[in-house]
Amino acid sequence: MPNLEWSDALALNLPVMDDTHREFVDLLALAEAAPDDTLLTHWRTLVEHTDDHFGREDQWMQATRFSSSNCHSMQHQIVLQVMREGIKLIGSGDLATVRQMIRDLAVWLPQHTQSMDAALAQHLRSVGFDPLTGVVTMPDALPKEVIHGCGGATCSDSEGEKAPQSAEPAAVSA
Repeated sequence: MPNLEWSDALALNLPVMDDTHREFVDLLALAEAAPDDTLLTHWRTLVEHTDDHFGREDQWMQATRFSSSNCHSMQHQIVLQVMREGIKLIGSGDLATVRQMIRDLAVWLPQHTQSMDAALAQHLRSVGFDPLTGVVTMPDALPKEVIHGCGGATCSDSEGEKAPQSAEPAAVSA
């Protein structure tokens, strides 16, 4: 049984985002179950999917003034960088580290989804953003200024001071 399976706890009621997360979970399970001789193929597929996944979310944030330099986007960059390092590790024969990365990602994704992605999904719904077309149906609801932090209470600006932020997920490290 994979370390992470799709469940309603991961659903954010934003179909495009939920479908992408479901695909991530499925690809992660395939990489987890892959024999050593096909791990690289499965890992590359997961990295390519994740690059597209994070790129789309980052575009949605930019289009709706949910800052492109926020901790959500920074976490995307760091996780993707670590995942790309996994390709090199497999190439050098270090499959054990990549298999640990898979276990770490199975812990990280639910945390990321239920915090940062949930805040983004709520924001996208609040401005009437259609992820398929890129159309904002309630432009008057867009924030006047770019949202800093992740958009959630735990890492937004507070009276001009930034709350402590950690861009690197605790469970995924190089």
